[in-house]
Amino acid sequence: MEEKLKIKVTIGDRVYPLTIKNEGEEEGVRKAVKKINDLIRKFEENYEVRDKQDVLAMCALQFASLQEVKSIYNEQDGEIIEAKLKQMSALLDAHL
Repeated sequence: MEEKLKIKVTIGDRVYPLTIKNEGEEEGVRKAVKKINDLIRKFEENYEVRDKQDVLAMCALQFASLQEVKSIYNEQDGEIIEAKLKQMSALLDAHL
């Protein structure tokens, strides 16, 4: 059985213990934590913030909306690629 790693990360001045599968996952988690903390700092510097929860909510919204936009573009790209492949297939069928 694969041994899990226990790490602690700090997000917005709070420490969270996590259990992860491997060092590769740890790297991804630490990069995500850095992005979150950088965004928290940006929001706190640029906006008058009363509550850390407001900042965390804005961070969550930012990351979720970026993910959704990427998903939309990936879907559109997939449709474009599929259409082009169908065109190429029709051309090849015409010449064979």
